[in-house]
Amino acid sequence: MKFATLPGGRDGRLAVVSTDLAWYADASHLVPTLQALLDDWDRHFPVLQALATELEHGAIPRERFHEREALAPLPRAYQWADGSAYVNHVELVRKARGAELPESFWHDPLMYQGGSDDLRGARAPIILADEGWGCDMEAEICVVTGDVSQGVSPAAALDHIRLVGLVNDVSLRNLIPDELAKGFGFVQSKPASHFSPVFVTPDELGDAWTGGRLNLVLRVDLNGEAFGRAEAGEECTFDFGTLIAHLAKTRRVMAGSIIGSGTVSNRDPDGSPGRPCKDGGRGYSCIAEQRMIETIASGKPATPFLRYGDSVRIEMRDRAGHSIFGAIDHTVVKP
Repeated sequence: MKFATLPGGRDGRLAVVSTDLAWYADASHLVPTLQALLDDWDRHFPVLQALATELEHGAIPRERFHEREALAPLPRAYQWADGSAYVNHVELVRKARGAELPESFWHDPLMYQGGSDDLRGARAPIILADEGWGCDMEAEICVVTGDVSQGVSPAAALDHIRLVGLVNDVSLRNLIPDELAKGFGFVQSKPASHFSPVFVTPDELGDAWTGGRLNLVLRVDLNGEAFGRAEAGEECTFDFGTLIAHLAKTRRVMAGSIIGSGTVSNRDPDGSPGRPCKDGGRGYSCIAEQRMIETIASGKPATPFLRYGDSVRIEMRDRAGHSIFGAIDHTVVKP
C-alpha cells in the first residue's frame, strides 16, 4: 500500500495512493493522519487495505494524485534518527575534513538525532540563508517503525518496519567541522529534511526488499543532469534491522519514528572510491563525495556545493521503470 499526506490541518490528512501514483482516495474519514494509523496499525490497516483494493479497481470515488501537493508523509514525527548504513560514504566525508575512520565504524553504526518537528515535502524548496554554509543534498532511504521494545534484536526489529520511503537529508557541510569539534553533535548543520511524496509498505517493493535492504538504484539528478545512480543494496554495511536495534539498545522506540540509512554510496568494482556518472561510473548521492574524489585526483575540489537556483531530484524506480515513491524535486532558494 502507498500513503501520502495532503494539506489539511497541521499534520495534514491521510490519503491512500494507487500503485501507479496516478490516483488517490481520501482516507481521513477512516483514519485522520498517518501518525494515527501508525499508533493503531493492527486495527486500521485492514480497513485501509480494503480501501486501497477498491481504489485500484476504480470502485470508489478517486481523484488525481499530484506529487506537488503532497506534504511530508509525517509533517511532524516523534523521532528522526539518521544512521550510517553506507560506511564508504562515512569514510569519504571524514577524509574530506581530515579525520580518519575508526575500525569500529564497520561493526558499530553511527547515528544522530535530527530535528523532527519540521519535516518538509518533496517539492518544498531548500531554504538556504547563506551559500557559504556549503549546502549539500544527501539522498537516502528511510523506514518508519511501529512501537519497538527496548533491546530488540536486529532480526526482530525488521518486523516493526511499517513503511519505506526516500529522504533528502540536507547538510550544511561548512558548519559541520566546528559544530562537531564541540563534541556534542549536529544541530545548525542539519536543517530541515525533505521526504518523498509517498511512503510504501515493504510488500510493495516485492523481492527488491530483502533482509532490511532495498536492492534498487537510487537516482539523483543535479540541475537536470545525472549525478548519482548508486545501487542501494550493494555495500549496505548495516541493514535497517541493525539500525533500529542500535537505536533501541537502551530505550523503547515509539510508533512513527523515522530511521534513515545515511547517504547511499558505492565504490567502483575495482575498489576505487567511484567515478562520476559522466565518466561512466555510478556517481554519488551527495556533493561531498564527488568533491573528495576530485581532491584525491587533483588536490582540490572542483564541484561547488548547492547554490541559489540549483535543482535536486531524487527518485527510485522499480525494475519495470516505474517510480515507487514519487520524486523529491526541489530547488535552493533564499529565505
